[in-house]
Parts: sequence; C-alpha cells; structure tokens
Amino acid sequence: MTTMWDTPERTALRDSVHAFTRDRIVPHLPTWEDDGELPRELHVDTAKAGYLAIGFDEAVGGVGGDVIDTCTVTEAMLAAGGSTGLQASLFTHAISTPHIIDSGNTDLIDRYVRPTLAGEMIGSLGITEPGGGSDVANLRTRAVRDGDHYVVNGSKTFITSGVRADFVTTAVRTGDAGHGGISLLVIDKDTPGFTVSQKLRKMGWHCSDTAELAFDDVRVPVENLVGEENGGFYLVMQQFVGERLGLAVQSYGTAQRALDLAVAYARERETFGRPLITRQVIRHKLVEMHTRTAAARELTRRAIERSLDTPKTDPSLILDAVVAKNESVACVEWVVSEAVQIFGGMGYMRESEIDRHYRDARILGIGGGATEVMKDLAAKLLGY
Repeated sequence: MTTMWDTPERTALRDSVHAFTRDRIVPHLPTWEDDGELPRELHVDTAKAGYLAIGFDEAVGGVGGDVIDTCTVTEAMLAAGGSTGLQASLFTHAISTPHIIDSGNTDLIDRYVRPTLAGEMIGSLGITEPGGGSDVANLRTRAVRDGDHYVVNGSKTFITSGVRADFVTTAVRTGDAGHGGISLLVIDKDTPGFTVSQKLRKMGWHCSDTAELAFDDVRVPVENLVGEENGGFYLVMQQFVGERLGLAVQSYGTAQRALDLAVAYARERETFGRPLITRQVIRHKLVEMHTRTAAARELTRRAIERSLDTPKTDPSLILDAVVAKNESVACVEWVVSEAVQIFGGMGYMRESEIDRHYRDARILGIGGGATEVMKDLAAKLLGY
C-alpha cells in the first residue's frame, strides 16, 4: 500500500538524490574529510540539482515541498553512502535561516535567505558558548545598543560551518538574565572585530567544519535584528522540534545504512569455509539491528506526520520529537557498534565506510539537546 512516504513523486525524488549522492558526493568524501570541509561549489551544485532548498517555500527562494520531502532527501543521501557529517555541513541553512524566515523580515530574507538557498552564501547558527551547551537561556554574549548599531562582545563554540560561513545567526543577550533577555542578530563574517578564533578538530563529522568564534566590539546594524528585541529565545525554541526530528531521521537513516553494509559484508565474508551470515549469532545480530531501526523509523515518521498540521509549540509534538530523537539515537549508537563488530578488523579501518558512520553517530545524542536534557524535558512534559 502506498503511503505519503513512497508516492511516485517521492520515489522519483529518492532515486534522483541517490544517484546525485553516488556520482557527485561519495567519490570525494574521503578527500573532503581529510580537508576538514566541503567545497563551496557543492552548495551551488546541490542547489542547481534542486535538493538544497527542498522544504523551503518558493516565496523565500525555496523550491517547495514539506518536511517529508526533506526527510526523503536525508534518507536517500545516507542510503547512497553519504554521511551525517556531510549533511550537517551542506544543510546548515536548515538551522541558520528558519528564524529569519519566521520573523517575516523581507529585507533579511532577501539579503541572506535567498542567496543561501541558491548555494551562493553559507550561513551558520551561533548559540553554544564556552562553558555552556543546552542551557540556552543563560548565554553570555552581550549586545549593547549604540545608536543604529548593536555592539557585540563574547564568544561561541562548536559552531557548525562557522569557518566557511558568510554570516552567523547569533544569539546574544540584549536584556536581563534569563530567556527574556535574548535576541538574534545576523552578523556578517567580514565585520571588523568578528574572527574565527579556532577551527576545531573533532572525533567525527570530519568533512563538516566547526569553529570557535570571537566577537570584540563588533558593530552590527540594528536592521540585522531578527524579530523583536529580547524575543530571540522563542524563535530559537520554535525551531527545536524540526531540528530534533531531523537528527532522528539522520539517526535511523544511518542505522539503516550500517545494517545494509553489515548484511552485504556478512554475505561475502567467509570464516572457516562458510559465509559469515550462516552463523546464527550473526543472523540474530542482524535481526535485532533491523528491529531497532524499524522501530526508530516508525516512531520518528509518526512524529513527522503529526508535525505537518500541529503547531511547533504544541507540548505533545515537542514530546514526540524528544522521544523520537532519543530512541533513534539509542538505535544508531547500538547498530553502528554491532556493524563494526561484524566487520571485525576491517570495520576499524579508515578506508571502511562503517568507520565513518561509527564516528559520526556519536554526536547525534549531543546536538539539538543532549540525551539527558531531553529525558528531563520529556519527564516534565509527561508530568513526572
């Protein structure tokens, strides 16, 4: 029976993204991982192919489609041998531009969103600070109004695409302590006083550049304020449902790819004169890997389907997203570990694709809200 996930249009989309990833991305991934970043032309090529701006309204420079189309692209790229590190870097605009779009500021949309969706600019999101992670309400980077500008001082860390970014949608404190004093400013990379203080090396996501940023008396025009002053926290919170569901899709998508690789390897690898897959212990591993992946996919897709017509502020949807993310992360962490075990020594080699997925999966339970923070939020939403 055809579902909304496998309509003829989405099947065609899945096939075309798979081919694009296989031909344009996979052969170059090892080099990009060694380089520590993606080439800027990949953004342009992906936009021209029609995949970069999927899920964004045509009114802001997108190509249309909804969250299921976006998830289809994610799944297809991973199935073809792409990686979550690749997606984190190539699609950073998924977390750097929605706040601007939601604000309805046509000037900012024209200056930043449209060229980014065309692959001509790269944007990043500056939230996390040294000494603070998921505690967004207590960030310390300060922006003080001075005439027609804000003067920004502070620092950010773990900023995805922060090295290559042309602009950073930055959370700053413009008011008193707590969530009520936070605003969002779009800060151009070439603004005096704004520097990439360090390019960070990571356990995984090697092809995704990550930066530590410093702001030293950076003067940002008032017109670069996103939404209302001191209203930034709510703009940030509204995007967390989509970000967490996106991470859940990356998680079960990676788990499925790891399972597929493990099955193929177990069929071809012989031990003591027999294919590895003939061993009962291996078959049982594969069955459990399949079961956990299928469960995570179902839980996440159900939440995504609800998100189509449910406000992002609905507590029940927030709960669904939190649960889907945590379950999918637990799934992928276990599945990639089992896949490496099935591959044995080859799974520990950098030339093996499963090595990349094993390394990349570890960040998924940290980004978008750490697993422990998510459990505490779920407990509150459940009334426990």
